[in-house]
Amino acid sequence: QVQTEESGGVTVQAGGSLRLSCVPSGYPYSSGCMGWFRQAPGEEREAVAYIYTGGGAPVYADSVKGRFTISQDNAKKTVYLQMNSLKPDDTAMYNCAARASGARWGCNPQQYGYNFWGQGTQVTVSS
Repeated sequence: QVQTEESGGVTVQAGGSLRLSCVPSGYPYSSGCMGWFRQAPGEEREAVAYIYTGGGAPVYADSVKGRFTISQDNAKKTVYLQMNSLKPDDTAMYNCAARASGARWGCNPQQYGYNFWGQGTQVTVSS
């Protein structure tokens, strides 16, 4: 389930910040790949950021580099997304996901499917 400081969907003004937290439902491991995805109406799902909990730098979509930061708490099996300098184009349904992998190369969502998902939350950025 994706959690924010507010329950349910959230609306923020452009330029604002928001922190999402999420526990991929049913994920049984304390390590592996964790990622954040988003989907806007009429658009394909986009991988926003992902991280290998065993080490290595996170990977970000070009559209969020320098503004979003992904982090994780392995003990809590929780992944976070700190979003700064939000833009109206960031409006989307955000969701976290995880997949089991013993190596960082197994985390690329372009090549490997994520099979444990959170509930998702709508983020709306108003101009």
